[in-house]
Amino acid sequence: MKPIDDLNLPGDLRYATDHEWLRTNGDSARVGISDYAQDQLGDVVFVELPTVGTVFGKGEVFGTVESVKAVSELFLPVGGTVTAVNALLSDAPELVNSSPYGEGWLVEIRLSDPAAAAELMDREAYLAMLKG
Repeated sequence: MKPIDDLNLPGDLRYATDHEWLRTNGDSARVGISDYAQDQLGDVVFVELPTVGTVFGKGEVFGTVESVKAVSELFLPVGGTVTAVNALLSDAPELVNSSPYGEGWLVEIRLSDPAAAAELMDREAYLAMLKG
C-alpha cells in the first residue's frame, strides 16, 4: 500500500468520508473512488453499477466494487439521478486502479441539489481525515 503522502488526490475534487470523489460541472457531476480507496482494495476484478435513470439519495448504495480482497459497496456522496455509467469498466474493471480519476470513473449524475457538493471535503480535509 502507498504511503498517504504518495496518494494522488486532485485539488479540484470533493471527497466523501466513504472515499468516493465528486467532480462537478454545473448541475451534473462525475463520481469515482479515490486513489486511497483503490489502493486499499487491491486489484479490482468487477464493478457493478446502476442503470441510467436511477435516482439515489445522499449516502445510498449505488453499486459495488469487487477486488481480490473484498467486495465493497459504493455510496453516492450527494443525491442525484444517474445520467451515465462507465461502460468501459464491464470489460476493464482494472481502470479503477490504474486511472481512478480518469478512465476509471464510475457514474455521472444530475445533482438533486448542486449546493450539496460544497458539503463534501476538499483535498486538505480529506488528507487530514486519512492521516487521522
